[in-house]
Amino acid sequence: MSLPFPLADTPDELAAENGRKLFAGESIFLKGVVAMSGLPPADRIEVCFAGRSNVGKSSLINALTGTKALARASNTPGRTQEINYFTQGPDLYLVDLPGYGYANAPLDKVKQWQKLLKQYLSGRPTLRRAFVLIDARHGIKAVDEEILKLLDTSAVTFQCVLTKADKISAAEREKVLDQVRGALSKHPAAYPQIVLTSSEKGEGIATLRAIIAGLE
Repeated sequence: MSLPFPLADTPDELAAENGRKLFAGESIFLKGVVAMSGLPPADRIEVCFAGRSNVGKSSLINALTGTKALARASNTPGRTQEINYFTQGPDLYLVDLPGYGYANAPLDKVKQWQKLLKQYLSGRPTLRRAFVLIDARHGIKAVDEEILKLLDTSAVTFQCVLTKADKISAAEREKVLDQVRGALSKHPAAYPQIVLTSSEKGEGIATLRAIIAGLE
């Protein structure tokens, strides 16, 4: 019997090359958006990245694009208070969603982020997939469940990406995978594969590139 939500397979040679080619193109920060009226034209497909604070979202985007500082990695809310758009070559937008779970964020700011997220997720026709980043050291927490439920109700397919996989042992990894699989089984919008990554070590980056290239 196969496991629910297996780890994504290592891409074959063709898929890996397609992913490499896609991310060999120039990556450019386009704009930060604070309202739906500021979104760029829906003239190409896009994928978005969501995750709680300090999950390693900026580091993952930088690893995918092969840049050191395309997305700003920070321990405090900064540019990720907005929806940040990056062009990846001529045919793809990478979208960095506002971080969530900031314990010290003002309530009105949190509500503003939540409203913008809901509007974006339910109203962007070119959005092909959301990648929800989960810290491999901690698994899915209550604060993550909020975004997963929002993706369910918005009918947006999302795929779980475990970050910082190099920070835990093989035994700890299996325990976290069990917890994550159990949590994902309750969400109809969850894509039935998990991607295990380490931005620092490069683990899973080629796999994620190939997955994104396959959505075009």
